[in-house]
Amino acid sequence: MTAQPNPDDGVRTTFGDEMLSLQEAAKFLRVPDGTLRYWRHLGSGPRSFKVGRHVRYWRTDLILWLTDQTNHPQDAH
Repeated sequence: MTAQPNPDDGVRTTFGDEMLSLQEAAKFLRVPDGTLRYWRHLGSGPRSFKVGRHVRYWRTDLILWLTDQTNHPQDAH
């Protein structure tokens, strides 16, 4: 019997999703590359991962992050 991923284990399948580079993700979000790097450093940006030395983003994660930002905007100081 082959082990099947448990939907509750925090692992998300990305079949059919598009993997984007940092530059492509920044363009998609319409922010400068440096802003996306800074958000990644702070841990406040969209979920990312590395392939070798290269940072990558799933397009779906960018959309989910934008949706979350729209539903829970940060307080203006």
